[in-house]
Amino acid sequence: MLAVFAYPLLLTGILLLGFVFRAQLLDIFSTPEQLKSWIRTSGVIAPLAFLAAQAFQVIVFFIPGEVPQIAGGYLFGVWLGSLLSTLGILVGSTVSFLLSRLLGIPFVYALFQPGKVNQVRHVAGSSRAKMTFFLFFLIPGIPKDILCYVAGLTPIRLPLFLLISTLGRLPGILGSAFIGDAAAGKRWILAGLLFAASALLFLVGFTFRDRIQTLLEKISAGRR
Repeated sequence: MLAVFAYPLLLTGILLLGFVFRAQLLDIFSTPEQLKSWIRTSGVIAPLAFLAAQAFQVIVFFIPGEVPQIAGGYLFGVWLGSLLSTLGILVGSTVSFLLSRLLGIPFVYALFQPGKVNQVRHVAGSSRAKMTFFLFFLIPGIPKDILCYVAGLTPIRLPLFLLISTLGRLPGILGSAFIGDAAAGKRWILAGLLFAASALLFLVGFTFRDRIQTLLEKISAGRR
């Protein structure tokens, strides 16, 4: 019973915090200029708040990961934005992994279709699981968040999973941060070109995600 209600309770608690501090949040996010002004005067609070928001995005998995990653580049620049995104994703991935490891299969089944969960578990149990996981995280357009939860159901150790997933995500994090940084500097042509390239890669990955997943499953099984 706890496994079924754990996620809704976690999400409700986070939303309640947002409701309690709604006035402050609305003021901060009223305009991009207001948000940047708050960041300049907030010291370490703004980076920590962004890190928490990035972790939240991984845990609740409703918001596309590219959105906060682009925002990180826009608000903090390429390198600090990428660092904060990476740290936030590490925190969120750790929470997702540990929740599924603690609460087990019923919890993950309550979040995702059991068929999808079993597919990923099958891949994770193969002799080439490490390489396959890396490719899953590297290829744009393939949902990443289910992997964090399903990984907790497998024998893979948390530090190794975090290393693999972070290395796979790094190109996307850096690319998104460059888009945000270009937009912040009003380099609209560069931002547009980078965004178009990113969108194209995402669209290709999303359109052919089932074929890609089938191919990766064959790779994990050692078949051609």
